[in-house]
Amino acid sequence: MKHLILAASVLAGPAFGAEIWVTNEKDDTISVIDVDTLEVTRTIPTGERPRGITFSKDYSKVYICASDSNAVQVMDPVSGEILYDLPSGADPEQFVLHPDDRHLWIANEDDAVTTVVDTVERKVVAQIDVGIEPEGMAVSPDGKIVITTSETTNMAHWIDTSTLQIVANSLVDARPRHAEFTEDNKRLWVSSEIGGTVAVFDTATKAELAKIHFAITGVNDDLIQPVGFEFTPDMKTAFVALGPANHVAVINMDTYEVEDYILVGRRVWHMAFSPDHSKLFTTNGVSGDVTVIDVASREPIKSIKVGRFPWGAAMRP
Repeated sequence: MKHLILAASVLAGPAFGAEIWVTNEKDDTISVIDVDTLEVTRTIPTGERPRGITFSKDYSKVYICASDSNAVQVMDPVSGEILYDLPSGADPEQFVLHPDDRHLWIANEDDAVTTVVDTVERKVVAQIDVGIEPEGMAVSPDGKIVITTSETTNMAHWIDTSTLQIVANSLVDARPRHAEFTEDNKRLWVSSEIGGTVAVFDTATKAELAKIHFAITGVNDDLIQPVGFEFTPDMKTAFVALGPANHVAVINMDTYEVEDYILVGRRVWHMAFSPDHSKLFTTNGVSGDVTVIDVASREPIKSIKVGRFPWGAAMRP
């Protein structure tokens, strides 16, 4: 009955401009936030335990990791209707869409594999053995390398997308959770939740360039657990979610120095920019809300209540 009511509210909802889509892993829903009004405009039912979320290049489809349904769901973002499920392997947690806009690379936490799915033919085209408990996924801007981070093996695996083979492994600190290439393809960033650090690698040599540490007055070190992060378009500033520390760190990407800490909701996990990058939206799992940060002033400007345990976030212009 809950899903029927939610579906009816989706179909009846008016059209809006730019949106932030937030997966709520305990409610099996997505909360849609209007970027201008900073209000939740729709609540959309999904499969069980939605986590990773991303859009196709033309934003005509939204892909959702329904982890406990063991599926990647494909949704029409206008109607909120689940169009079909893609095969994903067991317990898909995070994924990344290749620049070809066709192949999804998926971390299967329970099976220690990365699954490659052809979204057009709707079939698995490869499964690649990686380390134990894979989670983070990243693809280089040129599409030649995909990264899988393995939480228990404490490695970032470099996978050649043409051969579907691991070509290198980079050791990082304990429990790596998220990875991202810079837009110029020169650096790879990897966060380590339990290690409390972010490592930066040279993509050409795969050598470690820097390791970033954090310290917040009044917060125990064991609560500082970096997870998701986002870069500004000019590649000058990185915003890093610090989990149960309830802060977002602001990092100078040239010097790797921490410039600021921003207080947000409880257990900040992932984040997404507005289309113009003037606002940053953070998912705060324990407090069940999203903090809106003004990027210029680096100040929180609003807290938006969403579903239980918001996890992933993605922007729809």
